[in-house]
Amino acid sequence: MVRMALSALEGAELNVEVTGRGPALVALHGFTGSTQTWRLFSEAAKACFTIVAVDLPGHGASDSPPDSRLYTMERHVQALAEILDRLGLERVAWLGYSLGGRIALSAAVALPERTTALVLESASPGIASEEERQQRIEEDEALACWIEEVGVQRFVEYWESLPFWHSQKRLTAVTRHGLRSQRLRNNPCGLANSLRGVGTGAQPPLHDRLEEITAPALLVAGEEDEKFTGIAREMQQAMSASRLAAVAEAGHAAHLEQPKIFEGAVTGFLQEVLTPAASR
Repeated sequence: MVRMALSALEGAELNVEVTGRGPALVALHGFTGSTQTWRLFSEAAKACFTIVAVDLPGHGASDSPPDSRLYTMERHVQALAEILDRLGLERVAWLGYSLGGRIALSAAVALPERTTALVLESASPGIASEEERQQRIEEDEALACWIEEVGVQRFVEYWESLPFWHSQKRLTAVTRHGLRSQRLRNNPCGLANSLRGVGTGAQPPLHDRLEEITAPALLVAGEEDEKFTGIAREMQQAMSASRLAAVAEAGHAAHLEQPKIFEGAVTGFLQEVLTPAASR
């Protein structure tokens, strides 16, 4: 584990954890997550890949700057490029879940020369409609203010009660407890500013740029998450080198709900596309 003070974030530090060997894979968690999101996957994949797991700004062991302007998508991508430079990584594959998937997609668009492959789990290119984006920004601002007012514990109780996570009721009590403990370690300022800076409404939409992505891509979605399965199918049509992996008996977090299936799909795809020539 190493903390990096990054100029893109005006000196704020991000927690970066590197494990394994082989072609580099940068792993980005979702909202309220941390590098712990990838614990099971890293154990399964570290024999074949160098996994660079990052706590995003405002999450995990990374700093939570009070200035929301440091949380924009542009700042996230700049910070990731800086991390690659610090680690001496010329080209990498990106793995992102939900929020992390939107950031990974943005990095692949902004840094095509540094991208070998792309794995997006329950991700989207943003919101196409300007009216809907503005509505989402207002909703996220209200939620951000509420998080700052009531704190992380009450927010997590609300967050976990949403129907969105219904499929996770099948998880064991130990797994659910671990997930809650990880969420509770986040900073309320960091979570609030993450919503303000890189929420789905705040990020620049990428629908018109998906065709620019020529690197091989795997789009993963749980079959029970109909919304994001539909989004993945739409993205697949726009991305010429992409394929879809729909995971049965899983919702939004297939990596957690069906870890063995997720690990097999992702590692199989990466082993296929990350040839020695592609990973140089």
